[in-house]
Order: sequence, then structure tokens, then C-alpha cells
Amino acid sequence: MSVSLDQLTAITQNKIIPRMYDNIFDSNPLLKRLMKSGQYSSCSGGTTIDVPLNYAQTTAAGWYSGSEALSTTDNENISSARYEWKSLYSNVSITDEDRLKNSGPEGVLKLLASKSQIAEKTLIDLLGTGIYSDGTDSQSIVGLRDIVATDQTVGQIDQSTNSWWQGQVDSTNTTLTLSVINALFEDARVDSEAPTVAVSSRTLYNSYYNLLQPQQRFMDSETAKGGFQSLMFNGIPWISDSHCPANHVFLLNEKHLWMWYHPERNVSAEPFQKPINQQVSVSRILWMGAFGSSNNRLHAKASALTA
Repeated sequence: MSVSLDQLTAITQNKIIPRMYDNIFDSNPLLKRLMKSGQYSSCSGGTTIDVPLNYAQTTAAGWYSGSEALSTTDNENISSARYEWKSLYSNVSITDEDRLKNSGPEGVLKLLASKSQIAEKTLIDLLGTGIYSDGTDSQSIVGLRDIVATDQTVGQIDQSTNSWWQGQVDSTNTTLTLSVINALFEDARVDSEAPTVAVSSRTLYNSYYNLLQPQQRFMDSETAKGGFQSLMFNGIPWISDSHCPANHVFLLNEKHLWMWYHPERNVSAEPFQKPINQQVSVSRILWMGAFGSSNNRLHAKASALTA
């Protein structure tokens, strides 16, 4: 007996989606770290995701004595970054012929598992690429090349005219050295706030590895538990990501990076439907959310490193 569309939907939602969710977010080292630290956060609505920003100190403050008159002057020191919702999808389709050939729940489960791997890999690639986007694709989430910049509009705030919203950028050095990366690290440090992870391509990860003496090649145990290799730099893990663009090293303060998702579109599956003019059943895997920062100056990047 062939499996109905309702059964296809139930198998997908109960058996396929939980594994797909884990595989998607376990595949990306930065995403996995954000999820573990609580920076992957549910947001149930609103036309935009608004993040309050405190960008200046109050001018009505200072030392005083006795009955001296105190200033009550108000000054602008709070703004908001507004991140727009972005939507991502990938189809899972099964022809009637394949459905009939794989009759019964067990056969269909195997077929769906095979078909869903294609959708899963597609979502992994699109979400991973989106994290590093540079703003040229208006339909993508805001990416790190957009956030860690000096001349972009991020969260509807123009970095060019608001220097406090700029990231720390080195676009001139072409050779990876410890002094270059350390200078960026210091640029992004403010008192106790400092980058918590370095991310690069595998090529630059290997270049950094070769700079270290054998006794310096410590690994981060927490990153290793997640199945990813890492080195250490200034006490923080240095990880590689296949989606990180060439020539880039990012130094990120994860406390100020967020990935938001809508609870009804958190890698969820639509019910299978059948087009009127095709012998095929189609479902869509959906994700809706945003990626953003709450303090760009605490992130840094080198963008011209060749080795």
C-alpha cells in the first residue's frame, strides 16, 4: 500500500526534521558556538528585530561638592539597530513513481532520508554562506563582511556617518603574522571586552598553524567536543570554516553576535502537496530569522591576507 501525503508529512516532521535540524547547526562551527552560548534566540514577531544600542555617555554627570547646581541637560545616547527578517527554503520532492516503489512507512522513510539530504546540504550551504555575506544580496541575512566594516549600512544605521558603529578593519596587510592579528585583537578590545573566537578559511588556519611553535599549538577542548579542530590565539580558539571567504580572518566577540529565528520557521516542514499538473509530492523546509550585532566595534577582520 502506498503512503498518503499526510503520512509523508508526519514521517518528515517526526523523523526527518529533528535530525536535519541537528545536522544543519552542527555543521557550522560558529553557528554551533552561538547556539551553545545562548545567542541563537527565538523572536516571535515584529516587522523588524530591534536591538537597543547605547552609543554615548550622558553629559549630565561629574564630580560635585556641597550645594552646587547639577546639570539636568539631556543628550542623545540611545539608538536601535533594526534587522529585517529573512526567509530561507529548500524543497523536498518525491515522484509518485518513487512513492509506489517504496511502499510502506519503512521504505518511504529511507526514501525521505535520501531526498532530505539534498535539502539539508543546500540549507547548510545557504545559511553558512549567509553568515559571511557582504550585503550585495538583499534577500540574504546580514553577514559578517557587512557587520565588520566601516562603510556599510547595518541594522539601518550608516557606518560611514556613525563611527561608533564601525568594525575594526585591516584591508592593507597581505601577510599573516602574529603582530598583524594581535594589533586587530587590541583594536577590538575595550577594557574587559575582547574577541572570544577567531575564524578563518582552512588556508589561513594552516598558515597560522605554521607560525606557531609545536609547544604553542594548544587546542580548545570545548570546540573539540563539538567535533571541530581549533588552535589558540591570545587565549581564544581559532577555528576554520569552509564558508569563510578567502583572505579573511575574523576576530569576533560572540556576546555581541545574535542569530534570531521565528519559532514557527525554525527548520520546519510544510505539509506535502501535489501540483495539479505533476505526479510529484512537494514539501518545503523553511527557516526565517536574522543575524546581527549589538556592538560592531568589538569585532575585527583582516580582509587582504594571502598567506
